[in-house]
Amino acid sequence: METWRKRRTLFLALLAPGTLWLVVFFTLPLVLIALYSVSEQGDAGETILTLTFENYGRAFDWVTLGILWKSFWIASAVTAACLVMGFPLALGIAFAPRPWKTPLLALVALPFWTNLLIRTYAWIAVLRTKGHLNNALEWTHAKGQAAFAALGWPDALGPFVPLELLYNDWAVIIALVHIHLPFMVLPLYAVLEKLDRAHLEASLDLGAGHGRTFRSVIVPLSMPGLATGTVLVFILALGNFVAADLLGGSDSMMIGNLIAQQFGASSDWPYGSALSLLLLYATFLFLWLRALGHRRRGEWAPA
Repeated sequence: METWRKRRTLFLALLAPGTLWLVVFFTLPLVLIALYSVSEQGDAGETILTLTFENYGRAFDWVTLGILWKSFWIASAVTAACLVMGFPLALGIAFAPRPWKTPLLALVALPFWTNLLIRTYAWIAVLRTKGHLNNALEWTHAKGQAAFAALGWPDALGPFVPLELLYNDWAVIIALVHIHLPFMVLPLYAVLEKLDRAHLEASLDLGAGHGRTFRSVIVPLSMPGLATGTVLVFILALGNFVAADLLGGSDSMMIGNLIAQQFGASSDWPYGSALSLLLLYATFLFLWLRALGHRRRGEWAPA
């Protein structure tokens, strides 16, 4: 087989479209953001290139650090919830009969067929005061009240009070878990599907129970997929701003909302660019830590 060095013209022709796409739509915008981040906002709202790092300093004031801390907390809660729900789901799909695997994977990927904004608005219909969940609870309350009234206690349950489920951090977490759960399930399934069943049989034959086999065999062997899913969910949840904007309260602003605000209502592009690059650096840090963990275990799995 000829190497690319012998067909260099063909190799460059095949490489050119992808390289051009990356340069125009990734590298150049990133360079512009970097230039904006070391600029200042003029009196008329214009951006002036001054090569200052003041915008990065502003990113470490107490207000921004508080928003960043809330963003990390929400992203961590979303990642933990996705892991708790995603691992059993991926395990069940991996060990399901072969004819069932494709339909089950299609159900996991089904949310991707619907626009993100529509899925987020759907949670408003579910969680609002007169939403589907509160309507179901009110119906259950009414049936229970009728049952107690038949027994002679008409006011046993008292009046129904709708739950305040919307416009708080928990509503944001619920929506983000729904949005990002497939990003945890699919990497885990890819690893668990290739798991050698002989390891499980050996563990059970040697006297380990199902719990011990899960902890000592399945979890360690699934670490590449677990690490990939954790990093993906955490990074995507950290940068999400749609859920917090539509479902969160006045104190539910995340770092993505702050960045969007700078490029929108505030028109402070230099500060927004600095925040964007800091979030990008944090993403690179998580990817580097993941790669470092794989190298220490003698493994390598690309992000």
